[in-house]
Amino acid sequence: MSHYQSKLKLVFVSLVSIVALVLFSFSARTPEMTSVELMNKYTDELNQSVIALDNVASNYKYGKVGLDSLQHTLLNTRLCYKKIEFFLAFQYSEYVNEHINGAPLLHIERSGTRASVLAPEGLQVLDELIFSENVADEKTDIAATAKKLRSNYGLLFANMNKKVQTNIAEISSMRLELVRIFSLGLTGFDTPGSVNALKESESSLEGMRIFFSMNYPDKDNNNAKEIIALFDNAILELHTTTSFTTFDRLSFLTTYIDPLYKKMGSIPVNTDPEFMKNTTAWNSGSSSIFSADFLNPYFFTQLKKEEDNQELKSLGKMLFYDPILSNDQKLSCASCHQPDKGFADAIPKSMSSIQGKTVLRNAPTLLNAVYADRYFYDLRAFSLEQQAEHVIFNSGEFNTGYSAILKKLGASSLYTAKFKEVFGNNAITRDQFSKALASYVLSLQSFNSPFDKFVRGETKEISQDVKNGFNLFMGKANCATCHFAPTFAGLVPPFYSDNESEILGVLADPKAKVVKLDSDKGRWDNTIYSEQAWIFEKSFKTTTVRNAELTAPYFHNGAYQTLEEVIEFYNQGGGEGMGLTVANQTLAADKLNLTEKEKRELIVFIRSLNDVSSAR
Repeated sequence: MSHYQSKLKLVFVSLVSIVALVLFSFSARTPEMTSVELMNKYTDELNQSVIALDNVASNYKYGKVGLDSLQHTLLNTRLCYKKIEFFLAFQYSEYVNEHINGAPLLHIERSGTRASVLAPEGLQVLDELIFSENVADEKTDIAATAKKLRSNYGLLFANMNKKVQTNIAEISSMRLELVRIFSLGLTGFDTPGSVNALKESESSLEGMRIFFSMNYPDKDNNNAKEIIALFDNAILELHTTTSFTTFDRLSFLTTYIDPLYKKMGSIPVNTDPEFMKNTTAWNSGSSSIFSADFLNPYFFTQLKKEEDNQELKSLGKMLFYDPILSNDQKLSCASCHQPDKGFADAIPKSMSSIQGKTVLRNAPTLLNAVYADRYFYDLRAFSLEQQAEHVIFNSGEFNTGYSAILKKLGASSLYTAKFKEVFGNNAITRDQFSKALASYVLSLQSFNSPFDKFVRGETKEISQDVKNGFNLFMGKANCATCHFAPTFAGLVPPFYSDNESEILGVLADPKAKVVKLDSDKGRWDNTIYSEQAWIFEKSFKTTTVRNAELTAPYFHNGAYQTLEEVIEFYNQGGGEGMGLTVANQTLAADKLNLTEKEKRELIVFIRSLNDVSSAR
């Protein structure tokens, strides 16, 4: 290409960008209407598009329309949904997740002591079906799913309260939508078939931009003007970007998403305290998606924030490192969770209290362990305190009980003095013991890594390998569709109140010439009978990749010694991708086709998440 042609191409691209911005600005100007009228308009547009999708899906089933028409109609319906998602997914979160746009995965419904397996419903399911390679074989399922969507959304549409809760929907729901766009939208989680993530994120931002500009029309308000400008520029960035694979997610986060999140957070709101208390771990007072206080750790514990203090943490730390807690007084919590090893223990499976035997699984890090609604690889514990109980009563670990522990603590002049200092009475109770231990484990938070500080603007430089690795993690490598930002664990955005478990097809020995699956049945054997279902066989909790460099070996069986082995496992598509039969593998079996350079960049990014400052 000549120099003249290059300049001509540059001018043409610039003109296209300017025209796109003008067109967007024009389209964003809507006739004067109230917030309720706008919500009515958006929700009605979605209703009409859902009806159209049902009709086209039925016609496709009977060969009356082609695949192009079906795909186009679905994409349009999803864009209509995305424009109003900030409102619907906030006000009707459970219903929307269950029936309108939940993950395309089998799940259970508890009925007494039984678990019934339910098929997924909604737009994500249709996205996966309609853009699959075997779409011609899915005609009946596509038509049935579209009809069910029409019924489900029609029911919501007919009964929804159109009155907007201005103190919540205008600010908190939009800030959570920014989190959703970043953690679920731009990663491709929400578009498993079409990978239309960029256009859908654009539609989400456009819907919020129009709503915000209508409700904050004061042109003298600099903060509002800056927010609208950020919306406009973010939309333009997405509008003029075409490649999902090469999209610079880190730049988009630091330039648009996080600044929008921060500036909108500065607008005073009266957030519903019951919603915050019962629905989400999200801290609306946080100023960045990567803030250390982005999530509220007390959401996950029986310990209340007002009960916690430095003295309680200090007592908990004493207990954590003291082998007096175990029956033979040889094991402490720190035996398996060592600070210099990222609060893991660097062996495949920890040694048990029984000579020559190990515990069932690898010891995960306790850094950020509090940020979970379920504990252990098989999710058998429902709180941080209950997690400790399993260790206390396990015959292969502490092999004791609360009465024995309290008796030993009561016989110690050091502990009796310390408990009295913290709690103000002479008694040492089970509740006091649990609160102290929880306080210390809760304090092991890790959100001040080099990467966190860069995103928050506390440091100005980070290597290009880290940037590339993050973009791979959030995009092509598909890591972030299970290891959700910013915890990079299985705690699901944007409410961060539920944990996912995944079936990966982990090998018993990745170095073996003949590969075979690990025999551990995982969640299926967790003894929670109301959850016993075949979809949980070999399903394990998705743990964090923060501090992963420090916590080798990996996976529940500790069979993978290096990050290189782990990444190659995912690169091959897990067990199923390696040719093994894995029932209901939730990890896509498609190979990622990562280059050696990309694998190295992923590891460099993971290393940038190291932070053990809370251990000091």
